[in-house]
Amino acid sequence: MSELPTPDDTGLTTGTLARRLGVAPTTLRSWDRRYGIGPAVRADGRHRRWRPGDVAVLEEMCRLTAAGVPPAEAARTARERSATHPEPRPVVVPSVVVQPVVERSGAERYGAVPPGAVPPGAGPSRAAGALPLGRDVRQECRGLARAAVRLDAPAVEARLEEAVEQHGLTTAWQEVMVPALHAVGRKWESSGDRYVEVEHLLSWHVSTALRRATRLPAPDEGAGAPGPVALACVPGEQHTLPLEALNAGLSHLGLRTRMFGAAVPAEALTAAVRRLGPAAVVLWAQSRSTANLALARHVADTRWGVRGARRRPTVVLGGPGWAGRPVRGMPRPGGLREALEVLEVLSATPSSVPAADGPWPGG
Repeated sequence: MSELPTPDDTGLTTGTLARRLGVAPTTLRSWDRRYGIGPAVRADGRHRRWRPGDVAVLEEMCRLTAAGVPPAEAARTARERSATHPEPRPVVVPSVVVQPVVERSGAERYGAVPPGAVPPGAGPSRAAGALPLGRDVRQECRGLARAAVRLDAPAVEARLEEAVEQHGLTTAWQEVMVPALHAVGRKWESSGDRYVEVEHLLSWHVSTALRRATRLPAPDEGAGAPGPVALACVPGEQHTLPLEALNAGLSHLGLRTRMFGAAVPAEALTAAVRRLGPAAVVLWAQSRSTANLALARHVADTRWGVRGARRRPTVVLGGPGWAGRPVRGMPRPGGLREALEVLEVLSATPSSVPAADGPWPGG
């Protein structure tokens, strides 16, 4: 009686290999079809069976795409390296599995063509799991997005750490983290609640990276010194990542901060302002539904100090929720870099009550 063939003899099925590599089976089929990264032998002429040499090429493909190399270039490099070093390497088994997803074209997502139809002149669909990043993004951002889609937590963490080290916190936030976060958000909104796990994983690791980049707070200074910068989301607002980036950036400037995080109740915020005497209060609103000008004015009118030398903070409005709502005396920076510049000036020149009523310097 003959022995049954072992997996090493027959090769791995596509589903088994996908689970080991942490990619979707549709991704392996797409790479086979588009880039020729496929099995050398097919059982019965139809079913894919992946031998050790095939697996080695795919491992290299995954490593390169995680580093931000475009898929076509990664496939060419993986094949060349396999030809130079044909000996098989062990398969790395990740701790997570990405379920198959279906990638739809941009026109399909926005209703230009019926679901499943191919727009006129459209080429082959992109690989499953690709994010709508656009063309003018950093390679590090592409690598971060690919790692997030695969739920490859170690690669996500490594890409974020490398971005901060190589480009600095501000550039890493604006040109690597934010485009990837926006792309995941758009993908989530257009895919019927799919990719929510990708958004959660990426957000958590971005938050972790920002906190690691936050330096130890400066010691409290004596009486009469400018107060800290208070950072808070308005009531009902849960988006804290921009404030976490701002908090980290202010720490690099040596400025003291107090981070209050998401959905701070109005009464608690007012009490904190009176206790701290902050040089500025940043109020973050992601959407117009949470942007509350009455609250912003109330915080700006909160006073502290002795009679005759009372002060109040300058309120800085952050987030797209405040768009189209210019308020005299309340600057609305256009991004992290501008916000850091504004708050550095405010921390050096704390406002008295009359000064807070004046126009914002520089328009």
